Formats: sequence, C-alpha cells, structure tokens
Amino acid sequence: MNRIEKLIHLHHCRGAGWKTIQTIMSNDPSLTSLFTTSRNEWVKLLPIPSNKLNLFLEDLHSLNTLDKLKKYEDSHIHCITILDEDYPFLLKQIYDPPWVLYYKGNKKLLGRRNTLGVVGTRKPTSYGLKALQTILFPLAQKKYVIISGVAAGIDSRAHEITLNADGDTVGILGGGLMQIYPKSNIPLAEKIIDKGVLISETPPEMRAEPWMFPLRNRIISGLSQGVFIVEAKEKSGSLITAQAALEQGREVFALPGNVTSPESLGTNQLISDGAKLVLSSKQIEEEFFRNII
Repeated sequence: MNRIEKLIHLHHCRGAGWKTIQTIMSNDPSLTSLFTTSRNEWVKLLPIPSNKLNLFLEDLHSLNTLDKLKKYEDSHIHCITILDEDYPFLLKQIYDPPWVLYYKGNKKLLGRRNTLGVVGTRKPTSYGLKALQTILFPLAQKKYVIISGVAAGIDSRAHEITLNADGDTVGILGGGLMQIYPKSNIPLAEKIIDKGVLISETPPEMRAEPWMFPLRNRIISGLSQGVFIVEAKEKSGSLITAQAALEQGREVFALPGNVTSPESLGTNQLISDGAKLVLSSKQIEEEFFRNII
C-alpha cells in the first residue's frame, strides 16, 4: 500500500475518528509504521477507550481496503484524500477538514470558488419555498455552485432549483454513497450525480447515523464561500451549519421571515445576531464580489 491507500485504510477502521487519525498522522506522517506498531505502543499513542482500540486494531489488521477500493470503482465511487493535490482548496482551510472524501460525479465542481451553501428546515412553508426559488434560480443560472445536504425540505428544493436552472450543484451526504438517506431522495441523488457531484466523508457502505449530520454540516459550510439559511426553527440543525460557517470565516446569509412563524425564529435571530439579511439574489452576488476568497 502507498501512503494514500494507507490513509484510506485507516479511515475505514472503527474507532479511528478525526482526532485519532490526526494523532497518528502527526506521529507518523508517512504512515510507514502503521502495520508494525505494537498494541502497547498504540495504547500509549491513542487516548481512546480499550473497547474502541480493540475494534481499531481488529480492522487495521483485517480489512482489505484494496478490495473495497475496487468495489467502489466498480460503482463509480472515487476518493480524494487530504494528501491529494486536487483536494478542495476551501475545505482544506477549515480547522478539521475531512481526511478522505468519497464522490460520484464531476469532482471539478469541488475546486470552484463561487460556492453557496443552502440549508433550512425539512418542513418549509410556501413562503420559504417561493423565496428560495426567487433568490436561488438567478444564482444557479449564473453558475454559482449550490451546495446542500440532500435532506428533505429546503435542501432538496435547493438542489432541484439548481438542476432546473441547468446549474451546478454539490450534494453532501451524512451516510455513505451506497446507503443514500433518506431513500425517498435516491432519484434526486442520481440526478445530482449525473449533473453535478455527490460526496460524503463517510465510507460508502456505512449507513447514516444521527452523529454524522453535524459533521456533514461543517463540510457544507467548509466548501462554501457563504451559507444561506432559509427558514430554521429556534433549535435547528441549520443553525449548526451557520455556526460552523462563522467559525470557518464564511459569510452567513439569512432569509427574514414572519415573526409569528416558528420556521423563521432561527433565521430572524441570526439576522439579529449579525447575519446578512437577504431579500434578493443581488445582495448575495454583491457580498461575493466584495469577499472573493
């Protein structure tokens, strides 16, 4: 195995989260001793519980990653690691960039800079959907890359509006590319693969679990020059994306809403806290023009 294949192998091992891989890479950047390190040495190196260490070591010495890569390739799934030259520039700038990305579709979109993340409630109002159409369609026509999470509601509609405008879109999954969730969005995911690119930090055969979605949200904001929040309740996953965007130094845009609508409480609060109020596509364009990364 070469260094990149070893990193992908490591990424498949249970018990090897982002920080664990960071520790291993810092200790042995070339991964030369990955398979020769003793258990006692691993215990000293990795501050993880013994049950997680057992799973990690079991996978480290038993998984056949080269076979997995062949299986992925047969399914048109490819990998980009942080060691590759074509790893997305914007994503590499965040505090905790994914070590490995798995993708299907046109990876050139991951290198574009005019990228807008769009997230929002799974149960949008008719106002939210109409406003999204009005603001997003012109941007998609002008080839802004629209990035979202392939979830029900605003996310799905953002992808659909972009595809209808013959625009460019990036879908980011919580689970693996072979386990698309929700299943009702499989047809949409296939359209995104055909016209854009579908990516995930999760190994392709893994099912989506709740803890994966906040990690996905940091990728949406990390790949984006700015993030547009369209309808979000007071406690919403979309606000996690907004917070990640702020921490990553990205612009945060928000759609104002009816003060009596629960779906607008989160976005109105974001505006109150300093997010840029958006009434038209021009306001996003002007901000992008001023703040090209």
